[in-house]
Amino acid sequence: MAYDFWYWDGIPGRGEFVRLALEAGAVPYRECARSSANALPDDMQSARKHPPFAPPYLISGEMVIAQTANILMFLGEKHGLAPASYEGRLWVNQLQLTIADMVAEVHDTHHPVSADAYYEDQQAEAVVKAHSFRKTRLPKYLAYFESLLAMPDSWLADGQWSYADLSLFQLIDGLLYAFPRRMHTLTPDYPNIMSLHRRVAALPQLQAYFQSSRRLPYNENGIFRHYPQLDGE
Repeated sequence: MAYDFWYWDGIPGRGEFVRLALEAGAVPYRECARSSANALPDDMQSARKHPPFAPPYLISGEMVIAQTANILMFLGEKHGLAPASYEGRLWVNQLQLTIADMVAEVHDTHHPVSADAYYEDQQAEAVVKAHSFRKTRLPKYLAYFESLLAMPDSWLADGQWSYADLSLFQLIDGLLYAFPRRMHTLTPDYPNIMSLHRRVAALPQLQAYFQSSRRLPYNENGIFRHYPQLDGE
């Protein structure tokens, strides 16, 4: 039975972390915001025992599972996208939560004052925030993930890819789009991360998805946005 998956149409956003797991795991799903007659806000207001606060969320029978890391923990255990051991599943969930922390910081580079205001209304503050992120926070996160990858051909858990590897790929991919100048400077210092990025990009399970219209391009309405004034070496 296919899952119903809900996320805002037109942007990769946080939903893309879930899509990669569904696609790589050959898990049947329906992209409901693109294929359903109901709009996402209408569906979120449907009467449910455990309603979501915001997308992304996944519907499995009577269950509604929200929050990116929570969805991935569910898919990881149910579809073999995470280690079999309890310790291993906690580990990849921990990594996913750390990635989520970094994604939130990326978002705050272009919305440092208010998520309800336009970027153009907080551009001066965004320049200051983005400078701090590029110079301090970005290298700190990258150094952490680099330290977990012992060799250029290693994965984050149990010697094979998991949803955490897919999510790290998506994080790096988004950063390459949003901060190309800074990433050009930094990436030589993180060869294992960049090796993982290339290997996930080449996974046979993802090729059809990457070549399809289901893989949405980055744009300036999502989390990873390229504003030249926020980038720098």
